[in-house]
Amino acid sequence: MKDGFLRVASATPKIRVADCEYNASAIIAQAKEAAGRGASMIVFPELCITGYTCQDLFLQRSLLKAAEKALARIIEETKQLEAVIIVGLPVTELGKLYNCAAVICKGELLGLPAKTYIPNYSEFYELRHFTSANKEIRSKEISLAGKYFVDMGQPMLFTCESMPEFTFGVEICEDLWTPDPPSTKLAQNGAMIIANLSASDEVIGKADYRRMLVKSTSARLVSAYIYSSAGQGESTQDLVFSGHDMICENGAMLAESKRFTTGIIYADIDLQKLEHERRRANTYTISDNDIILTQCFDLRLKNLELDRYISKTPFVPANKANLDERCEEILTIQASGLAKRIEHTNVKSVVLGLSGGLDSTLALIVAVHAMDMLGRDRKDIIAVTMPCFGTTKRTKSNAEILAENYGVSFMDINISKSVTQHFEDIGQSPECFDVTYENGQARERTQVLMDIANKNGGFVIGTGDLSELALGWATYNGDHMSMYAVNASIPKTLVRHLTAFEADHSEGSLKAALLDILDTPVSPELLPPKDGEISQKTEDLVGPYELHDFFLYYTVRFGFTAEKILRLAKIAFNGEYDDETIKKWLNTFIRRFFSQQFKRSCLPDGPKVGTVTLSPRGDWRMPSDACADAFRLEE
Repeated sequence: MKDGFLRVASATPKIRVADCEYNASAIIAQAKEAAGRGASMIVFPELCITGYTCQDLFLQRSLLKAAEKALARIIEETKQLEAVIIVGLPVTELGKLYNCAAVICKGELLGLPAKTYIPNYSEFYELRHFTSANKEIRSKEISLAGKYFVDMGQPMLFTCESMPEFTFGVEICEDLWTPDPPSTKLAQNGAMIIANLSASDEVIGKADYRRMLVKSTSARLVSAYIYSSAGQGESTQDLVFSGHDMICENGAMLAESKRFTTGIIYADIDLQKLEHERRRANTYTISDNDIILTQCFDLRLKNLELDRYISKTPFVPANKANLDERCEEILTIQASGLAKRIEHTNVKSVVLGLSGGLDSTLALIVAVHAMDMLGRDRKDIIAVTMPCFGTTKRTKSNAEILAENYGVSFMDINISKSVTQHFEDIGQSPECFDVTYENGQARERTQVLMDIANKNGGFVIGTGDLSELALGWATYNGDHMSMYAVNASIPKTLVRHLTAFEADHSEGSLKAALLDILDTPVSPELLPPKDGEISQKTEDLVGPYELHDFFLYYTVRFGFTAEKILRLAKIAFNGEYDDETIKKWLNTFIRRFFSQQFKRSCLPDGPKVGTVTLSPRGDWRMPSDACADAFRLEE
């Protein structure tokens, strides 16, 4: 339960209809198994103590008393478990019968949320037996099994004292399928988890709809949603139940059972992540329509060994088909943004620096797509290569091949003389390879591009990417500046895949050049080559971009602490980087991220592509003078 992680379980036992004693044994066994595997919350199906398919037997006193007795046994035999257990049973009160969820924790019955919407259509006949948890029964204290005095009805919240974000509510089956489900009010009043005890029968196509409904509800409520459904052992006289269990988190399916089986599924949900999402969205409002009863409980905090997939590349889909679809969409967004700017300004041309590196290659690809969208001649794109002290034959050659194959205008301007003259003017020794030596070249390149744009009635397209902006790895008023920055929200790990996607859809020398660019070390090429090869490799200086993109994602998108990000990175990059290496580059990221904000405070326009962007007009507004102390790793 450290860092907001909580292991939850959805369990479907094999039962016998109307055999409460047998069913109690099956429930207890699964509860102990799940708790033994670290689950702190275990959800069982609707009416699973009796079975959902008891029909008119629900009206028999013998069955109701047997259910109470079975519940008392479950409470007693699970009191040593460090877990909340939620199990379904019928409860009678005021001469009516209610479909309830018993919420149990360490020998206590915390509450009995009851079903609000009672279906009586198609194959369902619940109104023959059950009454809705209407206002008369809400928050009513009742006596159960002769010794439990507990509140019953809806809506009810349950909160863990040692982990307040572990707050949950319960709805039952049909409640989810209605226009105004109880879960909406529960979530708006603080429930981070919704448990649904269900008995949803199988008919053709229903599983897909059920899956979509659970995923979308968890997304709409920004919550975790645990769905536990009746399965084997229910009567198949007229219906068949498959035990379709699901655990979702904010629209993502974390675990799903194979249908027509029984058993337990598990997932480690991230409550801090959900909490951040709600805090971030100002349209996520608090409901004040109903007074909701809150019941507290407490569990011992556990330091889980996470059983949760942590992607090394959170910006990049793992599935190849999804990745191709994502790449096509991103290129279309980038090109559409640029096309609108070209059309609006009515420019004669666009100008970009083409180094033969990844970022400028992607910028050229976007420019080509934009011109094609507008039906304009690609010659209106002016690609400029500006070799200087650090340029290698490899990158210069690739730049020429790209320009030729894409059919754009191309200029080769060696800036060595102008930079040398500038160094002489300011008293900079050409033998001193310091920051002035590097930035002087970068700013000269930008000046050349700006002047060419003026001369040709155009504007300059920026090539820098999101990862460079996060680290401040850009020369202020050099490559930092442009009239439209098409890559401003594309992280370096994604730049690679977008370029690879273009290569997959190219042929001949263009394809070969794109693949060679992908194989070229990332470098600004501002220091002299060694034996004709690139001597200045960015990742040797600031660290691996795959690590920095990982840090960036969890820092900006979810506001995680450095300690939590370090924990996740150790899992994601296990076997690739040792703990000290990850820690070293995380510290570097935090230091640079804070110290370089001033460069991000004055970024050019550029299209937002993903959920993480650093534009001051997009999702990120940060003072340039913020102190990093509270955000660093604790010593």
